[in-house]
Amino acid sequence: MSFIHQIKPVQLVIAKDIFVSAIRIAMSIDGSCLPFGDVLRTSAQEQVDYMLSKDKDTLIVMADDEVKSVVRTGVYNTINSFEKDLASLLLVPSLELGTADNNDRIMRKLSDLEWMCNVLPKMDLMKNLVSDWAAISNQILRIVEDKKLDQVMWGLKIKLIEVTCKVLEAVGYGGVILPAACRVQLLKSWFPYIRKMKPLLDSKGTEENGFPYKMDQDLCQAIEGAIVSLVLTLPSNDQADILADWIRSREIGYPDLSEAFEVWCYRTKSAKRRLVEGLDGNSDAVISA
Repeated sequence: MSFIHQIKPVQLVIAKDIFVSAIRIAMSIDGSCLPFGDVLRTSAQEQVDYMLSKDKDTLIVMADDEVKSVVRTGVYNTINSFEKDLASLLLVPSLELGTADNNDRIMRKLSDLEWMCNVLPKMDLMKNLVSDWAAISNQILRIVEDKKLDQVMWGLKIKLIEVTCKVLEAVGYGGVILPAACRVQLLKSWFPYIRKMKPLLDSKGTEENGFPYKMDQDLCQAIEGAIVSLVLTLPSNDQADILADWIRSREIGYPDLSEAFEVWCYRTKSAKRRLVEGLDGNSDAVISA
């Protein structure tokens, strides 16, 4: 029995070392692994996926503070480097846009962030990515809505929406708890952009045969559901502001916030009724006295 008890700690140490090594490569914490580059990074991401879903020791290892620290570092570095590479697009004189290497690097970072959105909930660390994404959202939108990017880099724009969908789902469905002010800021940043991009991408698809960058039905439904859920988590006054803006632009048709509007109306009427009943009760009590 003493021999058996000695084996388990050794197995956990091995599992930890393997997992941390895979994370460091998957998130490019130590830089690109030349000459293998993308192939090795992709293989490491697959290894992390496997260990999180199949290896019971990994679930124990995830409680280790050192492991969590490595993952947090990877998330921060990826978002920080993505923001810097994205900002560099506005520094080049023309947009076809920048160098191919820089453009590929930007798309690779976005793909890495999308992968992280799938694995971080299993580690209970999705809040780190969501918080960092919310913090740079306005800066991201300032860049991609610059006139230099009006008619280029559609792949970047659709991938941004896909990553943002994951973030909105995490917050809207309660996987990540953020302060109300942060939830409002996140929604007010991305809601107008998504509402603008949907008809624009549809129009490009109609004009150009084979245009590949579209918001398909699954993505549209996922975003709409996440936004409705997120709106309903906000304070009533903020709900009213967002719904009023939606009503003013209702002819766009997407996303449809009718469900959120109906719930808000019901809650508002119920609150008003309780207030009136409370005032009437107080008045009766005063008269009786």
